[in-house]
Amino acid sequence: MTDSAPDTVVLVHGLWMTPRSWENWVEHYRAKGVTVLTPAYPGFEIEVEALRENPQIIAELTVADTLDHLASVIEGVDTPPLIMGHSFGGTLTQLLLARGLGSAGIVIDSAPTEGVRVTPVSQARSLFPALKNPANRHRAVGFTPEEFHYAFTNTLTVEESRTVWDRYAIAAPGYWVWEYGLFANFKPGHQDTWVDYTADRAPLLFIAGESDHIMPPSVNRSNARHYRASPALTEYVEFAGRDHWTCAAPGWEAVADRALEWGLTHARTGRPWLAGR
Repeated sequence: MTDSAPDTVVLVHGLWMTPRSWENWVEHYRAKGVTVLTPAYPGFEIEVEALRENPQIIAELTVADTLDHLASVIEGVDTPPLIMGHSFGGTLTQLLLARGLGSAGIVIDSAPTEGVRVTPVSQARSLFPALKNPANRHRAVGFTPEEFHYAFTNTLTVEESRTVWDRYAIAAPGYWVWEYGLFANFKPGHQDTWVDYTADRAPLLFIAGESDHIMPPSVNRSNARHYRASPALTEYVEFAGRDHWTCAAPGWEAVADRALEWGLTHARTGRPWLAGR
């Protein structure tokens, strides 16, 4: 363990995406002298095109295995890094912080952890392609270009959105959407996305996009409020006019810079919250 300031950023991608979705941020941060890691979910180390041809890799993925894999990458960094996650990567980032990992966490358009019960209409509509058929629980479920445009890239033109879909979009594990999406809070006991909202941990920033359909600001605000009893710093910021594709839509640099600046400013070195564990 070291008390040094973080020099590494770990970028955690979300569902319907791979590490390729971070390609702009990788170059942007490396130009600032920051080491950047973009770990894939287990089995997602292959390219987008290969995953489209073999969706069974996606269908069989579990949250537990994914979390353990990401934790092993972060534990291998000498100085506790900043952890940044987009969409379900935001959920995973919260779970990683709950394990005592990282010096700060920044979640962007985060999917919620267990207990967040806000479900805007646009979110339900965005997730409907995966939820409309119970058989999708056992499948890899993708968006059509039209569905993707509504859920991810609604501030772009149809043509711009199709370019994004062609380069980045893959299917997502239907089980994750069913188990940890709209229905997680109706099941008995704790699910894989449960965190202790009262525990101490590294500082955490929620970044939301005003125009996000699939993970609207109200979801992120509610998620942030759940941490009110924690002694750790939790903050929320909202970017006007930005959709779920905020990490690459025009103007993404402002989001990336805000995330990095906040993380470096509030990074908690030495991880004193682990004392006594």
